[in-house]
Amino acid sequence: MMRSLYPAFALAFLTTACENTALDHPSSPTPSVLGTSSVAKLGAYNADIHQTSVSGISSGGYMAVQMHVAFSSIMKGAGIFAGGPYHCSGSSGSTREALTTCTIASPHAPDVKSLIQVTDQRAAAGSIDATANLSAQKVWLFSGTQDNTVKRPVMDALQQYYQHYLPAANLFYQTDLAAGHAQITDTYGSACGTTQAPYINNCGYDGAGLLFQQIYGALNPRATGTLGGQLIQFDQSQFLGNPGQKGMDTTGWVYVPSACAGNQPCRIHVAFHGCEQYQGKIGSTYYTHAGYNEWADNNNIIVLYPQTVSSNSSPGNPKGCWDWWGYNDGNTYDTRDGDQMAAIKKMIDRLTSGHPALPAPTGLSASAVGDASLTLSWNSVAGAGGYKVYRGTSAGGPFVAVNVTMITGTTYGDSGLSSGTAYYYEVRALDGGGSAGLPSDVLSVTTTGTPPSILPPTGLAASATTTSGISLKWTGATGASGYNLYRSTAADGATTQANGAPVTGIHFTDSGLAASTTYYYVATSLDKAGTESAASTQVSGTTAAASTCYSDNNWNHFVAGRATFCLGNACAVGSGQNMGFLNILYHTTLKKTAPNYYVIGTCP
Repeated sequence: MMRSLYPAFALAFLTTACENTALDHPSSPTPSVLGTSSVAKLGAYNADIHQTSVSGISSGGYMAVQMHVAFSSIMKGAGIFAGGPYHCSGSSGSTREALTTCTIASPHAPDVKSLIQVTDQRAAAGSIDATANLSAQKVWLFSGTQDNTVKRPVMDALQQYYQHYLPAANLFYQTDLAAGHAQITDTYGSACGTTQAPYINNCGYDGAGLLFQQIYGALNPRATGTLGGQLIQFDQSQFLGNPGQKGMDTTGWVYVPSACAGNQPCRIHVAFHGCEQYQGKIGSTYYTHAGYNEWADNNNIIVLYPQTVSSNSSPGNPKGCWDWWGYNDGNTYDTRDGDQMAAIKKMIDRLTSGHPALPAPTGLSASAVGDASLTLSWNSVAGAGGYKVYRGTSAGGPFVAVNVTMITGTTYGDSGLSSGTAYYYEVRALDGGGSAGLPSDVLSVTTTGTPPSILPPTGLAASATTTSGISLKWTGATGASGYNLYRSTAADGATTQANGAPVTGIHFTDSGLAASTTYYYVATSLDKAGTESAASTQVSGTTAAASTCYSDNNWNHFVAGRATFCLGNACAVGSGQNMGFLNILYHTTLKKTAPNYYVIGTCP
């Protein structure tokens, strides 16, 4: 069944390569190459894992989104050429959604609301990192006006997806360049509007440089002439056994600037090629001409170029695409446990394993111990940008971070504790990139007073959101007769009780909230006498963006610019959905979900 879909897939996602492609070949900077005669083990460098970023084109764009969302705790940002929103193809392991909704936006564009719900549910379940990590990150998006392989509505859906999680100022979206389906450069490639092998187009537009600057801020100018670093071929089978059976080649490539080879502090960027851009198809073209190495050389950025391989056997992947529709593992391919995802993360771990960890703080002690609070203090660590405090209920852990924002001093007041209860603490220093150093010795502290009759609930999670509500769930405490939920609009802000009467179950929906707003929650347990426990661990949830709705006849939609004329019918602007005849007799409700983007829907 899957193999029979590939002729359509070849046309719909990446067209068949042309053998004689006219390319621009300027005097390009060239790095030295290590690995043509031998394959090395991937090295360890002084690279901070919390300075990692990703980008990709086409299937690589989808893969970059998956990595960015699933491993957001280590990311600085992402750059996407012609990709789409997280989990667009679903969990079926089928190419059907990939061939239609997620590429050509037919019969409709991706349903962003449902994809956000899946993302939030997975974050709550722990199969991907917490979505709160995305709020401080930078994202760069590109959609060419001549790209008929991944059409504009799909990239618009990706924009809407990211708009839910990060501020508008952190998102850049380029949409007015007459480019085909390709990696976009200003030094190398086919004519800008074409879609043909090797899917690198010279548009006079420095895509790699612009996405780097969006993610990392001001950078040194890119290098010219012979580059100082090396392209190194490395063994991918160290990170994924039998990689060919999982759609990956036995070797990949990494560009290492000379400064990084010399143990200077560096960053990591993972660049994912698209279908038919793997080394077995186009050789070194992608990892030498995509535009990354020149910027990396002068800015201490190690660029990882993992490689796929084509396969006509099960799992079928004849175009050498990344697994963004579940050809390996249909239920987990875009989680931290996905075969390719986990392998790439292991590569990142290896590259960053030479980053020196800050030493453990010493002198951890407690003072001002009361029934529900205490103050911790410790000695400063040279080179630390701040500290994080971790708390557990046993000496062996697990230890959970209790401070949301980084502590810049050497004291911390922990509150909301249970009386007469033993707590265990450790502290770690954080470097400038946010990487935690070695843990301090564990400190045991017992609060004063009588032990509580009831413990707080555990596993509190925001399970689903709407424009005005956030659903919460938790694991109940033994002996609890009910629960209270407390809400705040800042991680360290004052709380307000969200429920009226005590909640008797383990679910609660907080309603009447503002759209596009992040709220923070803790929960408490109540015993039969009404005594309240200490607060649970804090979680956050973000309400969905508000949609503007219009109910009118199709002619008025057309006059107002919400619909276009298409073969006698009206079609919604942006999504292209068919609304029926363009006249005053047909009535349609349109929902505006983004600028110049409407979908047929219902309105409250």
